[in-house]
Amino acid sequence: MYAIPLGDDGAELRPLEVWHAEEVLANIDRGREFIGRHVGLPDVVSDLDGARGWLTSYAEKRAADGGSLHGIWLDGTLVGGLLFRVWDTPSGVCEAGCWLEPAAAGRGLVTRGMRTLLDWAFEERGMHRVEWHVSSANEPSINVARRLGMTREGVLRENYPHRGERTSTEIWSVLGPEWREARARTAHAAP
Repeated sequence: MYAIPLGDDGAELRPLEVWHAEEVLANIDRGREFIGRHVGLPDVVSDLDGARGWLTSYAEKRAADGGSLHGIWLDGTLVGGLLFRVWDTPSGVCEAGCWLEPAAAGRGLVTRGMRTLLDWAFEERGMHRVEWHVSSANEPSINVARRLGMTREGVLRENYPHRGERTSTEIWSVLGPEWREARARTAHAAP
């Protein structure tokens, strides 16, 4: 499989497979409350069987070309991940997302990893639109969408029940032509 360096700080992007269940559970356990503030992943990955089941569901999505999981490792430790929760090749639309344990936050790991995956989605797979659905209260994830050059399209008000409360979801997206134009500008600006 692949291991893509995300910079010179020891960070790598790798596929997440079913056999990573213990690492995934350890990652979620280290950040259970932090991660669970905005997403339900810690509720799904509550034990080793839950981790295996969740990873298996994504292995099945990958086999059906309907989604995928990618881990972020920092100095050999799984610290978070990126995913295509939805992948619809015929329509050219997918939905990306992320999670990260608190010790790895603030290093740009999600942004760097998503740039790699967006390049792949647009250039290798021919996707036209990548969406980012994020809780309106999740400022770090909203900032990732901004850094990726996504456009805020709107808010689904109180659409998501999370831990007994209704939360609102912002929809952000970037289109293939926008992504390529931004990447070309960045390449021209580099020394």
